[in-house]
Amino acid sequence: MTDLGKSLRMRRLSAVGDGRYLFVPLDHSVSDGPVVPQARWNGLLSALVDGGADAVVVHKGRARAIAPGILRHCALVVHLSAGTVYQADADAKVLVGEVEEAVRLGADAVSVHVNLGSDTEHRQLTDLGTVAASCDTWNMPLLAMIYPRGPRIADPHDPALLAHAVNIAADLGADLVKTSVALPLDRMAEVVDSCPLPVLAAGGPPDGTDLIGHGTSLMLAGCRGLAVGRRIFSSPSPASLVKRLAAVVHAVDGIDTGTAPHPPTIATGAA
Repeated sequence: MTDLGKSLRMRRLSAVGDGRYLFVPLDHSVSDGPVVPQARWNGLLSALVDGGADAVVVHKGRARAIAPGILRHCALVVHLSAGTVYQADADAKVLVGEVEEAVRLGADAVSVHVNLGSDTEHRQLTDLGTVAASCDTWNMPLLAMIYPRGPRIADPHDPALLAHAVNIAADLGADLVKTSVALPLDRMAEVVDSCPLPVLAAGGPPDGTDLIGHGTSLMLAGCRGLAVGRRIFSSPSPASLVKRLAAVVHAVDGIDTGTAPHPPTIATGAA
């Protein structure tokens, strides 16, 4: 029997109900510092919504600061993991939120970060399993952000290693998985083919070049979505860039279907 609550939330995570996803992570404010000056925050969110982003990813406190109505056609993912660039182990992540808090905020999903090969991998895997169990209780979709990243990782773009990573997400109870890209990009097909979950490719091209071409290659390799943060929020025109990426993600036979709205989220937080 399908859990209606989770099904409804999963539906809101994909703009046109095609099972494809363009997520914009904005959780960098904990790890690296402010994404944009506070005066530009609501404007950035509005630009992402207008451009056709399927979801934004933020921490719980930032979610509470979102003005009502901004996320009218965009889902809310609350990120539960955190770590800063100042800690002794840059790959360490700890839980700083609970699924129940995300439910109260009206979130459509939660996310957890795991760095395979890090010194605290065991703790991060434990956290992922714990959150997955809580998500089952609350019928909340779970996005696992899982990357080969740490002192024991020789090649973070190795397709076999990435296939292992995304299948850990599946085995521990995630509904979606975000991970690094394989190199060359066409080998991302091996990663996708190995996994029962929708795979979202993280970030832009490592050399900082053609983001649209990069995303197109990943979607052609079978990825079910893209998760692009810094390249979007640092862009002089985030709405325009999101619109182009949404066209790539939601294109069907070359026709852009990515700008149609989907049902609103359960809630959008309080101002």
